[in-house]
Amino acid sequence: VSSTIDASLTMVMGDDMVKVISWYDNEWGYSQRVVDLADICANQWK
Repeated sequence: VSSTIDASLTMVMGDDMVKVISWYDNEWGYSQRVVDLADICANQWK
């Protein structure tokens, strides 16, 4: 997950639309992708 949804600000608008507020931290997201890549590499070398 590269963003965090703010459930308190998420709302239904009308019959067919949802407004979702999400927070994104570029460094946190990058760090998570590095961990994902390390996990993929480790699993291929087993």
